Amino acid sequence: MRRDKFSVVTAPTEAAEAGRYVLDEQVGFLIRVAMQRHTSIFTSRMIEGLTQTQFAALAKLYEVGACSQNHLGRLIYLDAATIKGVVDRLGVRGFVSALNDPNDRRRRAVALTEQGRAVTEAAMKVAAEITAMTLTPLTAEEQRTVARLLKKLG
Repeated sequence: MRRDKFSVVTAPTEAAEAGRYVLDEQVGFLIRVAMQRHTSIFTSRMIEGLTQTQFAALAKLYEVGACSQNHLGRLIYLDAATIKGVVDRLGVRGFVSALNDPNDRRRRAVALTEQGRAVTEAAMKVAAEITAMTLTPLTAEEQRTVARLLKKLG
């Protein structure tokens, strides 16, 4: 069977059927390989040198509007230390700013700047292309199934 950098053999082997551990058939391994493929596509195509976590933060802020840094981290599944670094780097680049939180005067909210909004709108178009490229090997039905199953796992 042919194997390239991003494909693995998925048909059950005699070893797996006999109950032996076969790495190439383990879900965690397969998810990691798929993620490596997606990351390769993402880093080669995404604009402004945005990382996946930076893009997620921008896209979520675009979706929900200004929110606390802590809440933003929870929305995109990042811990407090990681989201702080992401927000700091986006702030240095002028994509986000901190303002008074309208819901709690003791806190600051993170919001997209005008530049951040423009970059996010352009990046979301590229992200849609990245998703399509990532899912190219699958039929439309398989693409819907993968998305549904990954949501279920998450």
